[in-house]
Amino acid sequence: MKIYTYPTIEELDTLLKRPVRNASELNATVSAVLQDIKERGDVAIREYEERFDKVCLTDLAVSETEMLAAEASVSEELKEAIRLAHRNIERFHAAQRFEGEHIRVTEGVECWQKSVAIERVGLYIPGGTAPLFSTVLMLATPAKIAGCREIVLCTPPARDGSVNPAILVAARIAGVSRIYKIGGVQAIGAMAYGTESVPKVYKIFGPGNQFVMCAKQQVSLHDVAIDMPAGPSEVEVLADETSNIMFVAADLLSQAEHGTDSQVLLVCKSIETAQKVEVEVERQLALLPRKEIAAQALMHSKAIVVNNDDEMMEVTNRYAPEHLIIETANYMELAQKVVNAGSVFLGSLTPESAGDYASGTNHTLPTNGYAVAYSGVNLDSFCRKITFQHIQPEGIRSIGRAVEIMAEAEGLDAHRNAMTLRRETLGIKE
Repeated sequence: MKIYTYPTIEELDTLLKRPVRNASELNATVSAVLQDIKERGDVAIREYEERFDKVCLTDLAVSETEMLAAEASVSEELKEAIRLAHRNIERFHAAQRFEGEHIRVTEGVECWQKSVAIERVGLYIPGGTAPLFSTVLMLATPAKIAGCREIVLCTPPARDGSVNPAILVAARIAGVSRIYKIGGVQAIGAMAYGTESVPKVYKIFGPGNQFVMCAKQQVSLHDVAIDMPAGPSEVEVLADETSNIMFVAADLLSQAEHGTDSQVLLVCKSIETAQKVEVEVERQLALLPRKEIAAQALMHSKAIVVNNDDEMMEVTNRYAPEHLIIETANYMELAQKVVNAGSVFLGSLTPESAGDYASGTNHTLPTNGYAVAYSGVNLDSFCRKITFQHIQPEGIRSIGRAVEIMAEAEGLDAHRNAMTLRRETLGIKE
């Protein structure tokens, strides 16, 4: 990690910039695959599965036989861990249910909101070197609580045509309706457009590589909603002289091992703290099975030394991290000053990995600075709010003339007339 000491505000703007890729070639490649799937459906998907995932599939759907085999192959210990995580995620998200009130805004005018689940949602679950069965819980659990009638899941198969059994077990526990062996851009296309096998969904959720993220953004322009724009995963850790250096280093590495493009940022108030963390990161890095991946992520990660708590929070709110871990002595005080972050982890005993798996909060979060405007996935992500209004004769008397005046001022005579006719029918002249 490179250490930067006492940067100015101007220098911060440069330090906190995420890497930018030239996406023109990526966009063209993704667009071509999506168009092919839109036109040729399952045939195109099978061809891309053979090309990209190196597997020949006769059936894209996961069968009940495969589900039962997966359940038999997963250890009872892992199943119980998945069940525990599911219970906590369910409890936290169930508390987010919306109860709309009927509001009498003025005499004779009543308005209210109703929360309605999105009927069919699609979940993308990456496979590869780190099959994210935990993400199945994070997405399917709130979808089920929200009342989504159909939950469709796509995940890339192995070369033998199988799906990671833990993904299938988590899907069963969380209430997924259908599972398909489709990865990458072709999975996003299948859910966005619908094919002979895969139903079209109304909103797509889930992480993925740059191709998946690009595909989600492209289909969101015309065909389907998505959870949020996203880039590589990231963490920022705030530390001081009281922090447990081993914990800080472990937290930085837990994010760095996600991928070579993961972002890791340490912010502290002394060069000594930064140097101690750097030494401990190197020690722990050498012991990791995924050390090559983590090492590459650390090459473009930073440690920033600032003067005081105010500057620490200035850096934090400018960076708007996906994950923010506050491991300082006054972590509760600093927590009150957080404005931009996806999810915040407080104190020395709250690692990011707790939120990734089992504390109950959602780990599908805004990255790449989008935390300035986006929330992480929550129960509302799977719902729409429909507004209702009911006007009685007293309401026409209360607001009718104001509606006429405003419509006339905007030059919308038909709008005005819709109210005028009602006022005249009720014999209202004033």
